[in-house]
Amino acid sequence: MKRFFYIIFLNLILIQFVNATHERAGEIIFTHIFDRTYEIKIITYTYAPSPADRPELEIKWGDGTSSILPRSGFVDLTLEIRRNEYIGQHTYAGNGSFKISLEDPNRNYGIVNIPNSVNIPFYIETLLIINPFLGGNSSPVLLNPPLDYGCVNRLYVHNPAAFDPDGDSLSYRLTVCRGVNGLPIPGYSFPLASSSFSIDEFTGDLIWDKPVIQGEYNVAFIIEEWRNGQRIGYVTRDLQIKIDACSNNPPVIYSLNDTCIIAGQNLQFEVSAIDPDGDLVALSGKGSPFIQEESPAIMQPNPAYGNGEVTAEFSWNTKCSHVQKNPHQLYLKARDSLVSDVQLTAYKTVNISVIGPSPEISAAIPLGNSITLQWVPYECQNATAYRIYRKDSFFGYTPAYCETGVPAYTGYNKIADINTLTQTEYTDDNGGLGLIHGIEYCYMITAIFPGNVESLASLEWCALLKKDLPVITNVSIEKTDASNGEIYVAWSKPTELDTIQIPGPYKYEVTRNNPLQGNDYITVGALNDLNDTTFNDIPIPTLIDNYKYKIDLYSGVGQDEFKVGSTSPAPSIFLSTYGTDKAIELTWNNNVPWYNEEFTIYRQNKVTLDFDSIGSSLIPVFTDTGLVNSIEYCYKIKSIGRYASPGIINPIINFSQENCGIPIDNVAPCAPVLQVQTNCEIYENDLSWDYPDSCANEELTYYIYYAGLNEDDFQLFDSTQNNYYTFSVTPPTVVGCFTITALDSLYNQSVFSNLECVDINECGRIWFPNFMSPNGDTYNDYFSADSVNSVHSLSLRIFNRWGSIVYETEDPFFQWDGRDQNNNSDCSPGVYFYEGVVAEYTLRGPVERVVKGNVTLLR
Repeated sequence: MKRFFYIIFLNLILIQFVNATHERAGEIIFTHIFDRTYEIKIITYTYAPSPADRPELEIKWGDGTSSILPRSGFVDLTLEIRRNEYIGQHTYAGNGSFKISLEDPNRNYGIVNIPNSVNIPFYIETLLIINPFLGGNSSPVLLNPPLDYGCVNRLYVHNPAAFDPDGDSLSYRLTVCRGVNGLPIPGYSFPLASSSFSIDEFTGDLIWDKPVIQGEYNVAFIIEEWRNGQRIGYVTRDLQIKIDACSNNPPVIYSLNDTCIIAGQNLQFEVSAIDPDGDLVALSGKGSPFIQEESPAIMQPNPAYGNGEVTAEFSWNTKCSHVQKNPHQLYLKARDSLVSDVQLTAYKTVNISVIGPSPEISAAIPLGNSITLQWVPYECQNATAYRIYRKDSFFGYTPAYCETGVPAYTGYNKIADINTLTQTEYTDDNGGLGLIHGIEYCYMITAIFPGNVESLASLEWCALLKKDLPVITNVSIEKTDASNGEIYVAWSKPTELDTIQIPGPYKYEVTRNNPLQGNDYITVGALNDLNDTTFNDIPIPTLIDNYKYKIDLYSGVGQDEFKVGSTSPAPSIFLSTYGTDKAIELTWNNNVPWYNEEFTIYRQNKVTLDFDSIGSSLIPVFTDTGLVNSIEYCYKIKSIGRYASPGIINPIINFSQENCGIPIDNVAPCAPVLQVQTNCEIYENDLSWDYPDSCANEELTYYIYYAGLNEDDFQLFDSTQNNYYTFSVTPPTVVGCFTITALDSLYNQSVFSNLECVDINECGRIWFPNFMSPNGDTYNDYFSADSVNSVHSLSLRIFNRWGSIVYETEDPFFQWDGRDQNNNSDCSPGVYFYEGVVAEYTLRGPVERVVKGNVTLLR
């Protein structure tokens, strides 16, 4: 009978073992079908001889539902390893994040870094994010299997050879293996390494440097997908690695650099690997280049075999369809082919960027105040748009290696996107404002591919508007006066005017605008000779007003007169001053139609009253330093500029009005650096501070600010001219926060110093002794509280052994002399008990707590 029950018990154990000892590794991937419908594929690697075969598995879709997926096929890779696939489709009801998961009992027996692995479920998960603003998404496909081999004391590397069909960016990070309900497995640890165990977040190389103990290990890592800087999903791979003791060395793949190629060109290079032990080595290639629908790459042969050394030829005739934001990744794998020892593997990832060819500009045609740009139809029909860039001068751009688009350092700005690939012409009129005569406009074009991927930029193409209108050159302040000032205005006459279409006679009208009075221009002068190109505007207030001028060209007389066109508006230079400590800051406008290359700053000599040059600037800002406060200084600015167009005066010189300023000390002192030391004996905080050596040396007053609680506002507590201060309050407490400011003689106040806080724990909480001997020898004559620091209130009672109260107080500084408070008689020697409630100041306010204990009274 006992034998019968033993057999039943043994069979139950075997049934559990059969159902629980097979899962080795795997992952879940998905493919977008349409709308919110996805095909899901579970890939598992199991122990082939196990009776615990799985013809079907339950998958949880992440939306609260699950399905049973039948196995669509399996392959026995070896006598012990079976690769299984389970495929199903699921349609989600709405958008969101869905964690697709599989939990299957159980893992195989004897995994070193998973305690009791035979009873631990196998769990993997994949995150699917459905977001219509990001478009459809398919997960990365992992081309290298999740089973690998290594040797003790040999560097181990694994790469999953992840391929993203949408061209999204991938990153990699380690995670822990999971079990029941997707929770981390209790006691799980990363494999023991003599140096390190890590994963390269960019290449996906899992590096174990170096294994220490033989056995089977499981590790997990996450492959995250990124699009436009946003995570759009991930796949978790649970990988099994078998480590043996062996003398074999892994192969070595010769170093290969990442590369870049223009779509339409053929990429060819040699791939080689060696085996340090001279063993037979197999070299294979996988990755995105081999999986392209159009013109996939080839490697001849693939795999390639050789004794000690092997070589293959990689070739890829790239096409426009291969252009994408992220590089294509070529994964190379070299494995030695020993029979008697562990087969070791080496990996190498080569990034191949396929970039769009540059568009070709064919013409830039000026017409009026616009330029029409024309280009050749683009050769890549999968491009979706063109992007137009403009700069107001030639740069001489030569793209760096693999540099696409138009980089910001060139000074070019985007002015338009053309969303029709068949359009090959664009007219630039500066958004309806018109381009400026005399300026050389240069253009570059790029093509835009799906995912906002830019091609190489075209060559620069430049053009000037025809000089068929006057070009304004000067608006210069000749005299500064509150009412009787003078402004010199000049322009260059039109030299390409079509006198047949516009026969004349001609007239200039000089118009002026005061921006403070609105946008209207008034006519201040007229000249009837095309060669008369200067005008002095007098009298006019130039001290505090700024003006803009524009020259209008007219043709004809009487009723036949019409306006041909106008110059671009040009303002006078208006100088502003701002006095600060021993300095005056000068600023002025620079919104002119020509290029101002340099500005010269003049200051009036107080002896000769002449304006002397004191410096120059490339930008409309200058600070005159080393001045004396409260003394007036006067300035004016000279601008030096030019147009790109020939036939116009060069250089163009203009002056601002004269303007004066007074330096004043309005600069706040530096913030002091505060330290706080707490004196727990007398309940004081000693504040001290340092003033930075780099700041001005001046007499300062320091304001001390205090807040008793974290949530309180700081209040000004006191001030001092010393660099130290002793802080105390009543009732005594050291708790509080402190900050200080510095104030100079003109009441400029610094920002607050650093914040320093002291809490109750700095000096310890109230406590009571456990012994007293009231015999008059001045030692332990009283029972009293110690560390009465920051006590807000105290209520204390002392009991004898029968529970009668012999003393009670609400004074934190009490001293019990061992007498019964009720009759003033001496208490008998023995043990007495105390109990009470103390409230102590903290940065959160008074906090109550119960205190109790006992004290032994001896006489």
